[in-house]
Amino acid sequence: MTTTAPSGRAAMAITNSTTVLSRPVRRVLQNFFLVWFDANFDGSKDDYKKSIQHLQYIVTTITTFTDVDQCVDFLSDIEDEKIFMIVSGTLEQHTILEIQALPQLHSIYILCDNQSIREHWTKTIPKVKGIYTKIEPICEALRIDCRHCDRDMISISFNGIDPLFMYTQLLKETFLEINDDDTKSIKEFVDYCRLQGDITENHIDKIEKDYRLHTPIWWYTGPYFIYSMVNRGLRLMDVDIILKMGFFIRHLHQHIENLHREQQSTDTTSGTPFQVFRGQSLSIENFEKMKQTKGGLMSFNNFLSTSRDRNFSLEIFARPAALIDSSSVGILFVMVIDPMLCETSSTPFADVQQESFFEDQEQEILFSTHTIFRIDQIEHIHDDHTNRLWQVDLTLTAALFYGQASFPDEKECQKLLDILHVNLSSAQMYELTHPPFKGSILPSLPSTDPLLYRFHEILLQYGVPMKEVIHEKFGDGIMSAVDFTIKVDKDETIKEAPRVNINMSGKFLPYKRW
Repeated sequence: MTTTAPSGRAAMAITNSTTVLSRPVRRVLQNFFLVWFDANFDGSKDDYKKSIQHLQYIVTTITTFTDVDQCVDFLSDIEDEKIFMIVSGTLEQHTILEIQALPQLHSIYILCDNQSIREHWTKTIPKVKGIYTKIEPICEALRIDCRHCDRDMISISFNGIDPLFMYTQLLKETFLEINDDDTKSIKEFVDYCRLQGDITENHIDKIEKDYRLHTPIWWYTGPYFIYSMVNRGLRLMDVDIILKMGFFIRHLHQHIENLHREQQSTDTTSGTPFQVFRGQSLSIENFEKMKQTKGGLMSFNNFLSTSRDRNFSLEIFARPAALIDSSSVGILFVMVIDPMLCETSSTPFADVQQESFFEDQEQEILFSTHTIFRIDQIEHIHDDHTNRLWQVDLTLTAALFYGQASFPDEKECQKLLDILHVNLSSAQMYELTHPPFKGSILPSLPSTDPLLYRFHEILLQYGVPMKEVIHEKFGDGIMSAVDFTIKVDKDETIKEAPRVNINMSGKFLPYKRW
């Protein structure tokens, strides 16, 4: 069905019959959302309804405005998401110039009846992706831009391991230990998605009915909201999203892990180092941090998509990223992977060409979360159209953190420390190869003992006073943060003010040393 540029008299944006937002009141589940400005927007008209239906297959949250000042104010307040914007009807050139300068705005799509009217001045604005007379070409451009946006917004830590890396790794380790009811977890997840109100019912129904018909990698690489939602949760440490998607994070990690094991056992060249590539944009601020960290470590908190095809990564992702926004640069990561070094790592990788939704198109190698690399070289790539294109050479290191890698003896430990250019005293070496800190890059970090993991997790949630009460009643130990329930009731028997009654019930875990 073809939908032309809508027209009509001024009207308020609709909020009841669709999930379009006229005000920023709902939780955003993706790394981006869509703003549509049209002074004559009328949600009751068929043209608008059909356009919205097309768009919601790509972007879950759509916010509409009929007032230009409210629209600009809203755009200016956004911090954690990227914005795609459709402009239809009348919007002055100076306003578009003002809007396109906002760093959070990714792209502008002009929807109008006459394509030639604005062409002469919109060509000079980099963020205007084009002038369109129908909604379908906008949807196609938006689909590509959303993919680039998700790719660019994964969490990267420079110069060591930051708290976000640590906390998300803790949660991941907890999910991998849990053997819960997948049917119940899937039901809770789709109910949560319906409650948010932004995701199309067709997508939710498909996951609810067909989840087991496809592999986790298929779902992750497909044109659904799962990819964006997982990465947003890990990037922002959005515990609500992470907990609801814990079952999927576990399934995806285990799928990659199983494929890794199969491929390493059947490939005769599996022990040979190889290169993979990744193109994306990086803000100038983060690029400067990276340059200062040259020779040090950087880490990716999210699942990491790479390709064996250098030209694909350069032309599809890195070069376009260098051209679109003067506040960012295009990066081509060249990553050296030594499979032998990763034997003891719990950050596996796998060739997913046969498992991906887009079979064989990208020669994709997918890594599980929390990969750590050493930054070897940063070089400028000559390009006739931009000076903001760079190549960054990385070497994958085994992750000496929270049991991602364990060392049977000092010889194995020293091999990895040499690669990381880390010097340790004999006392520190002993701590790395003996309990309670075996496998930890810093002796001050918690032990890999699950009981001690939960000890630190429970302290973050309930604090020292709660631990002291438990210790007094039960002895040295903690309340499980996994086998745990909490019930909150409202008590109105007190006339002065209602009170909150909280009942917590958790399994007692006595402390045990290794």
